Amino acid sequence: MKSSDLAIGEVAARFGLPTHVLRHWESVGLLAPARDGGQRRYSHDELVRVALILMGKRVGLSLRQVRALVENRDAAEEAALLRAQVEALDRRIAEAREAKALLEHALECPLSFHECPDARAAIESWIPAVENNSSAAPVPR
Repeated sequence: MKSSDLAIGEVAARFGLPTHVLRHWESVGLLAPARDGGQRRYSHDELVRVALILMGKRVGLSLRQVRALVENRDAAEEAALLRAQVEALDRRIAEAREAKALLEHALECPLSFHECPDARAAIESWIPAVENNSSAAPVPR
């Protein structure tokens, strides 16, 4: 245990997180801080892991996926996970661009959003089609 190790409150403050988040990440196996008299002590390596978890969450990874990245030493599996996330981000970016285009059109259209034919068409596209014997959830187009 080094004197440079930080207590949970210090780590939480440094990253702008509530302490319960760090405890949760520990409970799911993402963090393993040392203990000193029952107090958690975070080394620089643990700070790196907190930063990695936050970066993973920022790019849309679940905690399970972050854990797989942290624990996995197979480059092919790691690349597959990252590739899948890039594809998911590409889909989200495309959806965000469509949403932005709709909003920009609504701002430029002289008609109200409810009267605009383009907005109406976009709204109508969200109404699920009737399918025989299907209990699948509607998918926006």
